[in-house]
Amino acid sequence: MNTDNFEVIVIGGGQAGLACGWHLQRQGRDFVILDAQDRPGGNWRNYYDSLRLFSPARYSGLPGMAFPGEPGRYPLRDEVVEYLEQYSEHFQLPIKQKAQVVLVEREETGFRVATADGQIFFSKAVVVATGAFSHPYVPEITGLQDFEGRVLHSASYARAQEYSGERVIVVGAANSAVQIAHELAQVANVTLASREPVRFFPQRPLGIDFHAWLKWTGLEKTRWLNDQSTPVLDRGTYRRALRSGQIRHKGMFHQVTRDGVVWQDGTHEPVQSIIFATGFRPNLGALGQLPVFDHQNRVAHKNGVSTTVPGLYFIGLPKQRSFASATLRGVVPDAQYIAKRLIAQLR
Repeated sequence: MNTDNFEVIVIGGGQAGLACGWHLQRQGRDFVILDAQDRPGGNWRNYYDSLRLFSPARYSGLPGMAFPGEPGRYPLRDEVVEYLEQYSEHFQLPIKQKAQVVLVEREETGFRVATADGQIFFSKAVVVATGAFSHPYVPEITGLQDFEGRVLHSASYARAQEYSGERVIVVGAANSAVQIAHELAQVANVTLASREPVRFFPQRPLGIDFHAWLKWTGLEKTRWLNDQSTPVLDRGTYRRALRSGQIRHKGMFHQVTRDGVVWQDGTHEPVQSIIFATGFRPNLGALGQLPVFDHQNRVAHKNGVSTTVPGLYFIGLPKQRSFASATLRGVVPDAQYIAKRLIAQLR
């Protein structure tokens, strides 16, 4: 069993953990980033092949290092993975890979952190930077456990070719659901099922990116949108696909059978695959013994600073300080905010 002592332990080596690490390094703090993955980059390399950022490159860089390439383009998943790997290497951030944190306990002088391989770490403060996209959420639906076809969350979806010729239902109404449905519609018979209507917003109103409007108006600092259910950003492609019937759109089905679904009007439709693009929940299982939740089972915090556990901080929670807090562009100001308060505590 190995033990190590640090001022700060950051849990998670994705975008949130790396941004926090940059600030701690600049301040000369003694810290380590514990990451469950084999390489830096968080969950990005686990997303589907064609995933493209909804924010342009100019808004997608972490502190100290701009995202490479033309500022107005929308980078692909593999470019984000490469950027995050280069970021950690460039700044030589102290990351321990394959260090899955399984338990965080509060002690008199700080925290005791245990990993799955038996390592024990101690620190004065802990920053939970596991983000909001590592715990896929699938709603409970009658009969789903009996379905003999393929059921998966969008987190496990890779590429459309695997579904060629199938009848597929994609569940959801946000960006990922519509993007996956459109990709699948090139090779499969696709229905988009959702409880709410699909709401669209121009990706470049008046030729200017949606995120630039948010920045100029100051709305990016508000919580009026939800990063997991913002209007679908579209240049007209997705809207045309739905209007033309290339992608069918129906209300949510009533139940699942062995070989299909039953819609609200009672009709049964055979399908081979159901893909749930229904969002994620924060992955906070390692904090199970700490009083981190309020009476509504929400994380008790104020702008990422725990209100119930002194010395505990969060980065990357949905709507932590703004609607973009759980995204690549949103963790940058949040990491700066948390680092400032954390360093003040250490002093």
